[in-house]
Amino acid sequence: MRVQTGDNVGVGGFIITGSSPKHVLLRAIGPSLTQSGVPDALADPVLELHGPDAFVTISDDNWRDDPAQEALIIASGIPPTNDLESAIDATLVPGNYTAIIRGKNGTSGIGLVEVYDLSQPGDSKVANLSTRAFVSTGDSVVIAGFILGGNNGNDAIVARGIGPSLVGSNVPNVLADPTLELRNSDGALLIANNDWQDDAAQAAALIAAGLAPTNQLESGIAATLPPGLYTALLAGRNNGAGVGLVEVYDLGTP
Repeated sequence: MRVQTGDNVGVGGFIITGSSPKHVLLRAIGPSLTQSGVPDALADPVLELHGPDAFVTISDDNWRDDPAQEALIIASGIPPTNDLESAIDATLVPGNYTAIIRGKNGTSGIGLVEVYDLSQPGDSKVANLSTRAFVSTGDSVVIAGFILGGNNGNDAIVARGIGPSLVGSNVPNVLADPTLELRNSDGALLIANNDWQDDAAQAAALIAAGLAPTNQLESGIAATLPPGLYTALLAGRNNGAGVGLVEVYDLGTP
């Protein structure tokens, strides 16, 4: 995502469902994206984790700042590769959480915010992932990657591209007409959608899941997928730009 300032910082949301705590690792990545050919990478990301009720906000600038956190992050096997990047190891009770990625000292650039499930056995899971950011064009559309794993069967998922209805949450400069693509690990296009009611079967599946967007210009995709790596790309129709939200819901075994 393109991480800007003010209302246009990067916002990654996730929901933990079930009854038992979940061990997760969050990362805010910037400088190391240049190794993947990403232009204008965020030079020094800062990460904040917000949670429900009395949850005390956790923040991190550089992932090696706290020796105890550094040891846990290394033990996860997936520490950031650049010392300026951020990470938080936490065990979280079920609820709604928000990870905010900013540039230190008001800087901007392309950044990545991630959440990893480190305790997959049990009755709790990360059931929803969302990313809100400024959607531009070209390399600056919003890209939401997700990994389906932990079982041998297929999962039913819903992906949504939200824009106009964000006005109801007082979000300025919203994406007027979002489009959504779902791609596999090879980059092959699986499903694309402009307006969620365009395809009657898809619309029926979204309504049945209780996840139909509230604005007819917003996008929605229902799919049943095998374990693997996937990417949802949120863009603006006709090169539109603005603040948008891409969401992925794991509905479980169909």
